[in-house]
Amino acid sequence: MERKFYQTLKEWKDNQIEIPLMIIGARQIGKTYLINQFCKENFKEYVYINLDLEEKIKMVFEQTLQPEEIIKNIELYKDIKINVEDTILFFDEIQVSERAITSLKYFCEHALPYKIICAGSLLGVKLNRFRSSFPVGKVLIRNMYPMDFEEFLLALKKDMWVEAIKESYQTLEPLIIHDKLIELYRYYLCIGGMPACVKEFIKKNTDIMLYNPIELQSIISSYITDMGKYTTNSSETVKIETVYNSIPKQLGKEDKKFRYSLLKEGATKSSYESAIDWLVSSKMVYKCNLLNKIEIPLKPYENTEKFKLYFSDTGIFTELSQIAYRDIMLNLDMMFKGVIAENYIAIQLATNNIPLYYWQSGNKAEIDFVLYNADGIIPVEVKTSDNTQSKCLKVYMEKYNPKYAIRVSTKNFGFTNGIKSIPLYAAFCIK
Repeated sequence: MERKFYQTLKEWKDNQIEIPLMIIGARQIGKTYLINQFCKENFKEYVYINLDLEEKIKMVFEQTLQPEEIIKNIELYKDIKINVEDTILFFDEIQVSERAITSLKYFCEHALPYKIICAGSLLGVKLNRFRSSFPVGKVLIRNMYPMDFEEFLLALKKDMWVEAIKESYQTLEPLIIHDKLIELYRYYLCIGGMPACVKEFIKKNTDIMLYNPIELQSIISSYITDMGKYTTNSSETVKIETVYNSIPKQLGKEDKKFRYSLLKEGATKSSYESAIDWLVSSKMVYKCNLLNKIEIPLKPYENTEKFKLYFSDTGIFTELSQIAYRDIMLNLDMMFKGVIAENYIAIQLATNNIPLYYWQSGNKAEIDFVLYNADGIIPVEVKTSDNTQSKCLKVYMEKYNPKYAIRVSTKNFGFTNGIKSIPLYAAFCIK
C-alpha cells in the first residue's frame, strides 16, 4: 500500500542523510514495514537491528558510545562486513536503550558517512521522559501517522478519484462522484487507517458486512498493554487507561472540552496531567487546545488548561464507542455522528502536521478548528449533513473577518458568502 511518508524518507536521503533520522509514531501504523521497504529499495546494503529482540547488541551500547566500536560489534554478532559508504542501519525499537539514542550524537558527528534510521513503539513517551542528555540538533525527528483518507483511497486503487478530489479542492467545482466518495468516507470511519485493518477490509472485497474487526481489537489490546510501559508506577498506568477510555464520553458532551470530573470523583489536573502527557507523547491521542485570542502567531495564545482529546484513528474511536457499522453506513440521525466527524477532521489535520486549536466565545459560539496558512488565520467548521446553517461561523466571521472560512460537511464543493464548502472526504487537502 502506498504511503506518503515514503517521500519524507526520500527527502531525508537526498538532503539530510548525514543526520540520523528518528521516526516517531503510534504502534501498528506501519513504521517498520515502510522503513524496511525504503532501505531495501534505496541502498546497496541494509542492516536491520531490533534492539528489543537482540539483547546482545543492546548491551553493546551500554559498553560504548563510539560508532567504530558499535559497528565492529554488530559485524561480529551478525557475521557480516559493513561497508559504511553503501550501508544503511535501521535501529528498530530504539526506545528500549537510552544509550542507543544518546549514541546518535556520535554517529552524526563522526567523519565517516554513517547512515542511520531509528524508530520504535512509544518512542515519543521515552523521549518525553528521557533521563540522559538528548542529542539535540544531531537527530532529525519526523512524525508518522496512520493512513489518512487519501492513502485509504489509494489502497482501494482509487488513484483517479484522488486526483479529481485535489483538482476540485483547487477549483471548488462540484464532483460527479460525490455520493460515492461520501460512502467511502463512511467506510473509513468504520475501518480507520491502521494498515492491517485496511488490508483486512480489502481482503473482504471492501464489503463492510464481511469485515472482521479482529485486527483492530488486537491493536487496541496492544495499546492497553503498552500503557504499563515507561510509567512511574502501576497507579499511573491505571490513570492512563482511565483517561483513554473516557474520551468517547468526553467528546459526547455538548461542549466536548476535557473534564477531569468525568474520570472519577475528586479527580484533578495534578493527579492526571502526566497520564494525558503520556497519551499525547505516545501519539495514541491528539490534543486540541483552546485559543484565548485570534492573533498571529497562534501558539502564544493557546490555553493549555482548556482542551479536547481526540483518538488518533477513527477505527479505534468507532470500536471503543461501540458504534455499529450499519448505523454509520446508514447515516442515522444521531448526535454522536458529529463527534466522529470532528475526530476524523482532527486526524486529517494532524497528519498534515497542522497544530490543533479551537475557538470559543463564551457560551455564544464555538469553532471546531482554527488554523494558520498563507491566507491568514482560517476557521474550520465541521458539519455532518447538507444543512450547514451555523450561527457560530457567522459570529466568528463578523468578529475577525477572515479572508475566507472552511466548512467541511457532506455537501459538494462550492464557495458562497466567503465560505469554502469542502466535502468531508477532501479534508486531507487542507494544508
